[in-house]
Amino acid sequence: MAGVMGSKAMLMVNGGEPQAVAAGQSVDGVKVISVSSDQVVIEIGGKKRPLRVGQLAIGAPVADGSGKIVLSADAQGHFYTTGNINGTSVRFLVDTGATMISLGASDARRIGLDFNRGLKGMAQTANGQTMVSKLTLDTVRIGDVTLHGVDAVVHQSDMPMALLGMSFLNRMEMLRDGNTMTLKKRF
Repeated sequence: MAGVMGSKAMLMVNGGEPQAVAAGQSVDGVKVISVSSDQVVIEIGGKKRPLRVGQLAIGAPVADGSGKIVLSADAQGHFYTTGNINGTSVRFLVDTGATMISLGASDARRIGLDFNRGLKGMAQTANGQTMVSKLTLDTVRIGDVTLHGVDAVVHQSDMPMALLGMSFLNRMEMLRDGNTMTLKKRF
């Protein structure tokens, strides 16, 4: 759940963009039962679940204390997950080709990052060169794995979603088995 807007839950289902869904309405098999200021009750596959802002119900790493994150690939073979940067919910695309966690300008503002104070530079992306600011994130959390002091770059323009790059992934053991990726905290 990305948030609450009035009497509607802002749900991100199967990696999609947030959608405003009122109590009694359904989207992609997820029915909203009730909405309050800090919690939403949803129904998936006949089971009711309470969700708070930033909490995940499906397609999410399970916080079981194991220090492992298990992700499933989408139909195109991409791995998406939702996590937190400095306590703010962020949707990630796992990208082993990205040197660092990469954020667009609007995500950085939403998180409260002062990227104007970061070290300025140019980065080569799949879409060409772009101006970026390098900074260090206090915390990055996915499931029950929290890493501190993770390098990131903020692009001067917006991005469709954040990239979970090697500044996070290098601190994990990665195992790919078919459509499943398991990340385990190393240090």
